Amino acid sequence: MAGAPARRVSPASARAHTRKAKQGNSLSTSGIFKKLLLVTFVGILAWAYQALQPPRPKIPGSLNGPPITAPRIKLRDGRHLAYKEYGVAKHAAKFKIVIVHSFDGCRHQSLPLSHKLIDDLGVYMVSFDRPGYGESDPDPKRTRKSIALDIEELADQLGLGTKFYIIGISMGGQIVWGCLKYIPHRLAGVAMLAPVVNHWWSGIPSDLASSVYKQLLWQDQWALRIGHYAPTWLTYWWNTQKWFPSSAAIVRHPDNFSPSDKEILAKFVKPKEFLTVPRQQGEYESIHRDMAIGFGAWEFSPVEVQNPFPNNEGYVHIWQGDEDRLVPVTIQRFIVQQLPWIKYHELPGAGHAFVLADGVPDRIAKALLLGETHD
Repeated sequence: MAGAPARRVSPASARAHTRKAKQGNSLSTSGIFKKLLLVTFVGILAWAYQALQPPRPKIPGSLNGPPITAPRIKLRDGRHLAYKEYGVAKHAAKFKIVIVHSFDGCRHQSLPLSHKLIDDLGVYMVSFDRPGYGESDPDPKRTRKSIALDIEELADQLGLGTKFYIIGISMGGQIVWGCLKYIPHRLAGVAMLAPVVNHWWSGIPSDLASSVYKQLLWQDQWALRIGHYAPTWLTYWWNTQKWFPSSAAIVRHPDNFSPSDKEILAKFVKPKEFLTVPRQQGEYESIHRDMAIGFGAWEFSPVEVQNPFPNNEGYVHIWQGDEDRLVPVTIQRFIVQQLPWIKYHELPGAGHAFVLADGVPDRIAKALLLGETHD
């Protein structure tokens, strides 16, 4: 049988077929490349998301958390608050004081009063770990009002009476402003020692706030700006990344301390607990949330706070060094001008650490408890 004649393919047809094959291969390669790009992009996003997420806090008493060594109370929402007592026995005390520790502090921070004054006046003090610090459970929903209510509940469970004194040290002063706002009826007297200011408080002239803000180290300017405008997790990322300098306050940069601060701190032997206890649950729920809340948007301004002692049955005191580099004095002066019922004590030549200077704690206590002043 004769074979069928071979089909002839024209050169033009062959070239067209080749072009189609090449186009098919090109489209296939392009599709694969796009998929690879998409997968890579998604992978980078996933990595970035994980990198930006703060680690979970190490809850005290949990498997990976620090052991519970301090007495604690159980709060209304199930959280626990750790505390430490100082001074005379509570039942024998004439004056009962709640101490609110500073940024990166803990219950081991108190007002270092002389033993003579403690005994002579009958002073009892209790300092507590603020939420997320030391052995107090974190409070992701913490607000100025919630911490004021925590303090009220601490006083009630410890039996401090219907009224008690309160002292806020540095960033603890911001907590005390919240107490003046939300639990003024529980306060017998108030002292704020170099209370940290928020440069975005309403009622503070913008030019004044800006000039004070610019006195800070540039690292702190950036850190506070992040704390004010960004979510808390971004505050965590900024202060843990290695590309740019983070908060100078967190790393205790020496330029944040005045000459008098350095002289005082050179003599001060910091207890070992100060080095390990404050951040033992991790930094996110302690110092980073502190920054986000302290320098974030406030629902009130201190210049709007009402006098809790209209009949002079108690007093509010602010103590401030005029050479404080962490809390420049200018905004403090403005606040007390707006609130003339505050008793203001400005210490010439003093920086941020004046509370550790010889004799100063006793002066603070006598002014608060007895109304004695020698300014």
